[in-house]
Amino acid sequence: MPLMEHLRELRNRLTKAAIALVLGAVVGFVFYDQIWDFLTEPYCSLPDSQVVEGGGCSLIVTGPFDAFFVAFKIWLFAGALITAPLWLYQLWAFAAPALHGREKKYAYIFAPLAGILFVSGAVLAYTITALALQMLFGFLPEDADPYLTLGEYLDYMLIMMGMFGIGFVMPLLIILLNIVGILPHEAIAKWRRAIIFGAFLAAAVITPAEPISMLALAIPLIVLFELAELFCFLNDRRHKRNDPTSGLGDDEISELDETPSELDELEEVDGREDKRP
Repeated sequence: MPLMEHLRELRNRLTKAAIALVLGAVVGFVFYDQIWDFLTEPYCSLPDSQVVEGGGCSLIVTGPFDAFFVAFKIWLFAGALITAPLWLYQLWAFAAPALHGREKKYAYIFAPLAGILFVSGAVLAYTITALALQMLFGFLPEDADPYLTLGEYLDYMLIMMGMFGIGFVMPLLIILLNIVGILPHEAIAKWRRAIIFGAFLAAAVITPAEPISMLALAIPLIVLFELAELFCFLNDRRHKRNDPTSGLGDDEISELDETPSELDELEEVDGREDKRP
């Protein structure tokens, strides 16, 4: 298609995705109280000694628009999750015509796996939130109360769940790059130590300054990375076994079959050449 047709197609797909997101946000508006109770459950489960005295799991606001902004974020968050199959399909429908049959097959396999891994990471972040907050609030003096604002707590929850989910998907991206031939196992093995160090560094930057969240993110990332590396090793080994020229550089010569032909075969060839007019 011409460029303008591509732009029109992209506009139509984005419009449909935006409509789906708005409809999902309406659902988030209807079930706002239930969603908020779910998100604040880790904080509400803390011991009474680590929440505001007499206030249960109450959170505070410091501005007149804080409550609205928090509610708006939750509406969009819920809408994006509920309508994810719809707006992801619109993006897929725009990109699918440019993919080959093999690439489409990988997309059908990896898209569900990416969703499962993302949800797994988000669930892990939600599960350890109470323990992480309990450790952080453990450093408070006895006469201090943890006055958290609505926005601070919601941002903490969404960032933790989002970053854990993205982190769990990254090893799948390594496998995909290996399958299409961009990232061989040799390169992964060469940078193994740097990748493991990077996993701990990223976990320390993303998570709060306490060891539980950092280890909860770094250890699964390393385990998933090692599984991805094992898959890449087996995949490259299979390719080398099936293709003798696999792994050779552009300036390398593949092995040739230098076994001499039988004399009878040569005589038959010469005989056929003599019969030609």
